[in-house]
Amino acid sequence: MRATLMYGAGDVRVETVPDPIIQQPTDAIVRVVAGCICGSDLWPYASKPASEHGSRMGHEFVGIVEELGGDVVGLATGDFVIAPFVASDGTCDFCREGLQTSCRHGEHWGSPGDGGQGEFVRVPQAAGTLVVVPAGFDEALIPSLLSLSDVMCTGYHAAKKAHILPGQSVTVIGDGAVGLSAVLSAKLLGAGQVILMGRHQARTDLGRRFGATDVVAERGEEGIAKVKELTGGDGTHVVLEAVGLKSAIETAIAVVRDGGVISRVGAPQFGEVPLGFPEFMRNITLTGGVAPARAYIDELLPLVLDGTIEPGKVFDRTVGFDEVAAGYRAMADREALKVLIRP
Repeated sequence: MRATLMYGAGDVRVETVPDPIIQQPTDAIVRVVAGCICGSDLWPYASKPASEHGSRMGHEFVGIVEELGGDVVGLATGDFVIAPFVASDGTCDFCREGLQTSCRHGEHWGSPGDGGQGEFVRVPQAAGTLVVVPAGFDEALIPSLLSLSDVMCTGYHAAKKAHILPGQSVTVIGDGAVGLSAVLSAKLLGAGQVILMGRHQARTDLGRRFGATDVVAERGEEGIAKVKELTGGDGTHVVLEAVGLKSAIETAIAVVRDGGVISRVGAPQFGEVPLGFPEFMRNITLTGGVAPARAYIDELLPLVLDGTIEPGKVFDRTVGFDEVAAGYRAMADREALKVLIRP
């Protein structure tokens, strides 16, 4: 089969690799219908040391169940399924608490295992991981269903962890796919004012369609001043940080209202959070973290199926395997928001 491997910064190749096989009775083999490139894939794309052995890529996919291990229940061959970006057994204490990313038997996609940017994937803990789409395969819904693998659930996680109340004001930092999903999620939870901080107009235009009431293109002190101006000088009740850079968390601290909540889901590219005595005195709550996508798919899937939300609009380019390297370049160069891959 064909699959995407990364050999180093900027070095993405599609090669022939062995087909996956059932290794444990709890495994499933899924034929990938659609995968995608994640913003988090761009971190190693920019900095990964060169290697003789490529790393399998991709942690978001939807597909058809081709084969099942003997202990798998609740699934059948031919099922059209969504795979959240972390495998989980669905039965341990963390899974029962809705924190599947801490599953005691969980696994991650990618090297040394299978990746979602390939033709087939071995899915461990299949019964607890895969979610069957009750409507079956629907070509028109592929982008939105695929978004539930990661970005939509990650944006929703940011909003849920912030406990947004109806009518509250929210700032979203970052106009990538996760940031735009956070805008959509804030609106779903009833936010009254949603300020999107981003400066790519095509993206912020989509953010307005998703529910942003204001857009702040400025950065740094100028951006902070603009948010304060839009909120009467106080800042917003909630800030959803979807970038992961230290400058983003510093902006979040500056624009959150005293007593407010910062929920961060951008994969942090820094070691320390600057929360000292001044922030202590402001009673700021910091929350967020990696999203347990499996916990939210059951809640969000009906909203996709009935057309209430269309998170798949974050995909603005589709490529086949021959164009995967170009897809990475397009996202790295900010020429594409999020690239969908069709094997």
